[in-house]
Amino acid sequence: MIITLVGVIFLALSAPLPAWAQAPTAAADQAPDLEIDTAPVRLDGRVLFRVRGVSSLNAATRASNIEQRIEAVAADQSIPPDALQVIEIDSLLRIVAGTRPIMGIAPADAQLEQVVPTTLATMHLDRIRGAISGYRADRSTAALQTGAIRTAGAALLSIAIAGLVVLANRRIRRIADEHLQRKMVAVGIKQYELVRAERVRDVVRGLLRAVGGILLLAVTLSFLSYSLGQFPWTRGTSAGLVSLIIGPLQTMAQGVIRQIPNLVFLAIFFVVVRFVLRATRLFFEGVGRGFVTLSNFDAEWATPTYKIVRLAIVAFAIVVAYPYIPGSGSDAFKGVSLFVGILFSLGSSSAIANFIAGYSLTYRRAFKIGDRVMIGGHLGDVTEQKLQVTRLRSPKNEEIVIPNAQILNGEVVNYSSLARTQGLILHTDVGIGYETPWRQVEAMLMMAADATPGVLREPRPFVLQKALGDFAVTYELNAYCDTPQAMATLYTALHRQVLDVFNQYGVQIMTPAYEGDPESPKLVPPSLWHMAPAPPAASGATMPSGANGGAISSPRA
Repeated sequence: MIITLVGVIFLALSAPLPAWAQAPTAAADQAPDLEIDTAPVRLDGRVLFRVRGVSSLNAATRASNIEQRIEAVAADQSIPPDALQVIEIDSLLRIVAGTRPIMGIAPADAQLEQVVPTTLATMHLDRIRGAISGYRADRSTAALQTGAIRTAGAALLSIAIAGLVVLANRRIRRIADEHLQRKMVAVGIKQYELVRAERVRDVVRGLLRAVGGILLLAVTLSFLSYSLGQFPWTRGTSAGLVSLIIGPLQTMAQGVIRQIPNLVFLAIFFVVVRFVLRATRLFFEGVGRGFVTLSNFDAEWATPTYKIVRLAIVAFAIVVAYPYIPGSGSDAFKGVSLFVGILFSLGSSSAIANFIAGYSLTYRRAFKIGDRVMIGGHLGDVTEQKLQVTRLRSPKNEEIVIPNAQILNGEVVNYSSLARTQGLILHTDVGIGYETPWRQVEAMLMMAADATPGVLREPRPFVLQKALGDFAVTYELNAYCDTPQAMATLYTALHRQVLDVFNQYGVQIMTPAYEGDPESPKLVPPSLWHMAPAPPAASGATMPSGANGGAISSPRA
């Protein structure tokens, strides 16, 4: 119903004028004359009539000259009002007071008023005579005493009314406070408090104070307007005081009336855009919750994609609505828009880069909230991912804020992405001398891994021999875990178990260094290859060629 009514109003306002309004008339023929500049002639703030300007004298100057002559005649008590008359000199009518000229009336002045010159001259003469009589009467002792008495009475009445307004306002505020104290509750949704009860009371108190202030201002302006109007010298100020308040309100009202078609369009367009945004939000909420499935589209992309689509819809709506915004075509509006655009372009280059990087990281799926990552040498858990920055919490409980542009241009190590399904491999290196059998070392490392709490049994840990160094063999122990956040604790437990196992079996974790060859070679005889806890050799296994009593003979030179 409301939309239908708005549509009818819009059609009525935008429809062409009826034929009778467009028909040529005598008034329409005189339309060019209505654009002629005129100025009012006043005496004691009262407008007597309006005069037009001529080629050598503008309307305002001519009106001011006539006002001065009328006031001079009115101030001269020796000139009675009946002494004013209209005379004709050289086909031009003039209003004079004896020998003192007041104003002339040309045929163009009569044409402006659409009367004959003699009629216009008679009308102006009557107005001037009445104004002179009123001018002198208003300055009489009786009139001034009456004005003073009326002003004093208005002052007393205004003070009484102002006092009643203040008392009534205080009483209403007290009653409202008591009522709100009993009835008002916080405005919220479920357990979330959106507006506190104290804030609601403050708003109500502020509104009541504003109403009281407006009433006091109205009383004050009414008193000033009435009091200034009682004396001839301030009567013009009284009229100006009223126009000072009414003028802006009248201008705003006329502006609103002129903009009604645009405002109606903007209101309907706002409703449509709001409906589109709500439908878009519901669609992407369904995608995020899994109610709507899209191929090759992850559910976690729903929220950032909705933000992009919403921004595009709002930008399109602004482009469409811009010409209909009141004042959009003014130079001031264009200047402010240009200034804001320059500020935005100068100060938002890095912000836009981080903004784009934030969306790029979302669609790249480099990490998500809760993942343990390494970014630019910073290790921590992802606690917040915004369009501008990403926040990490380090193992030392430090908050690390990294701009998204820096993340996009660097490398990211994600410890959690594969740990959920395949496990994360913890690895540590030990250097063991050549005199210790590698089978024994591997068995001890596996025993240490199996004894470490938090290490997965499946997949099984494994040992790699990374290097045959100058003084030791480098072994790497690899064990799986599914809790990247416990990496530091698991490494500590794993190292403790390695130390305990190697101490238990008397094997030193060291890299022997010496200046000369030892007396006997640092070799492991085959009989010691399967020392505990290494598994025993399989039955029937053959000894490697060259073995004799635990030593392998060196090839001849």
